[in-house]
Amino acid sequence: MTTQTATPPPDRVAARPGVGRDVLLDLIRSGAIALVVVQHWLMPVITRDGAALVAGNALSAPGAWAWTWVGQVMPLVFFASGAAAAISWARTSAKGGDAAGWLVGRLHRLVLPVAALVVVWLPLPVVLLALGVPGQPLHLAASTVPQLLWFLVVQLILVALTPLTVALHRRFGLAVLVPLVVGAAAVDALRFAGVPLVGYVNAVLVWVAVHQVGVAYADGRFAATGRRGAALAGVVGLAATAALVGFGPYPASMIGMPGAPVSNMSPPTLCLVTLAIAQLGFLFALRPALVRFATWRPVERGLTVLAPRTMTVFLWHMSALVVGVGVLTLAFGSHTPDPFGPLWLAGAPLWIAGLLAALVVLVRAFGSLETRSAAAGRRGAHPVAVYVGLVLAAAGMLGLAARGFAPDVDAGLLAVVAEPAVWSAVVAVGYLLATRGFTVPRAATRASRRPARA
Repeated sequence: MTTQTATPPPDRVAARPGVGRDVLLDLIRSGAIALVVVQHWLMPVITRDGAALVAGNALSAPGAWAWTWVGQVMPLVFFASGAAAAISWARTSAKGGDAAGWLVGRLHRLVLPVAALVVVWLPLPVVLLALGVPGQPLHLAASTVPQLLWFLVVQLILVALTPLTVALHRRFGLAVLVPLVVGAAAVDALRFAGVPLVGYVNAVLVWVAVHQVGVAYADGRFAATGRRGAALAGVVGLAATAALVGFGPYPASMIGMPGAPVSNMSPPTLCLVTLAIAQLGFLFALRPALVRFATWRPVERGLTVLAPRTMTVFLWHMSALVVGVGVLTLAFGSHTPDPFGPLWLAGAPLWIAGLLAALVVLVRAFGSLETRSAAAGRRGAHPVAVYVGLVLAAAGMLGLAARGFAPDVDAGLLAVVAEPAVWSAVVAVGYLLATRGFTVPRAATRASRRPARA
């Protein structure tokens, strides 16, 4: 089997849109994050049950599941992340950098922006409780905002695996996908046979598979794929997804629905792999038009602003939503109109505009943490410190995602802060250990880089 190297030759790099940055990747990643933000802003259906707020999902309306086949874009996000990580790692290794030092740079960009979220949200429930904000709405908000940290946990896992996945791609090419896809199908079979917890193994297998497609893209694997071939792949992926839903135990919605017994998203199922094939196939078929669109001056300027700040936008867009819901429900005593009704449709642009204004303020305040850390790295970082720190940071963020910033507002102010403070401390210790921990002696580092003599 012949394979391609992870660093494409100069002519192939030039053939791809952009040499320093791939504009198609920027468009996919930024467009996917923007779509996630808008969907999250439009999905909540907030109603009142006495003093309590109840959050429903607009996409649980009849027939709305069909939109999720387009709107479920997390496979595209992980694809773009895989390609970007592979390109970054190839450049670092070509300059003689090591995996540990490269991982430190990625950790800076992924974990440092979380620090601002923690600094704001850790004391915020205490302050709002003291100001008289009702406990139940506060609990809902403080539990919802950090749920999206699951994405960073997966990202940390994928980043840690990137040197390995790139090496496997160099050796086996697209054949690496076979055991991942077969494994995901086997996990689904066990899950639906009555072993539900095993499904969380697919949080690794499914997303690593999609990430691996990004690694292949970065290597130029799909550069020679014509529009017809890409469109055919899209049709095959779409047909496979339809078959899994139509003849298998998979739900029609590609996102989790309130009260649904099974979710394709939490944990992810094989459907998201076939959906990724469909989405990427159609996107590659439209690649010339998409590249022209991405290089149109207004879009190019938008990508210049958004692409380096996608993590900040992702982390803070739910905080902007909390501000909007708070104003709507607590200040004005109103609620969400009936989804897709005339009032809902008429008010959606104004709702989006208001939340966007809040998000712009938040991104301007905290976006520099992401942009300044983008090129951060560290030579001589000790691999043990880096990987242990990465595991701790991931564990802390997983705890925050699962428990929230205010797990029990009825247990007193101390209890409100105690548990999220512990998880936040775990993130901080992991980050500091990985980025400021002990180092490999320079002599040992130089010796490891010397070519072996016969």
